[in-house]
Amino acid sequence: MTDERPVNLEITSLTFPLAAIASILHRISGVGLFFGMSILLYLLEMSLSSETEFERAIKLLESSLIKLLIWLIMLAVFYHLIAGIKHLFLDLGIGESKAGAKFGAITTFLVFSLAGLLGGVWLW
Repeated sequence: MTDERPVNLEITSLTFPLAAIASILHRISGVGLFFGMSILLYLLEMSLSSETEFERAIKLLESSLIKLLIWLIMLAVFYHLIAGIKHLFLDLGIGESKAGAKFGAITTFLVFSLAGLLGGVWLW
């Protein structure tokens, strides 16, 4: 019996197309949103429970660590939204070719970079 399967498959030698990376990042941003929303809901619950808790939530929001955390959640929202719109175009049959997929991924990354930069400037 001849076994022609690869003996040693090096994961580091694999290269993914840009569209695959964009799709994987879309999934990762969705997971980030799932956990990020729990943090935002906790801050909302804290701010609505009493006046002292509202002031405590305001103090928390002034710290750099919480600002960074909220910025990361905003980045996840921006990327998930932009990549979701790209996936909707794919559902319509737009950008299904190899060149179209690459153009869509590059456009997603560029729009996301601009939105992330503007969101960071707005937050700080």
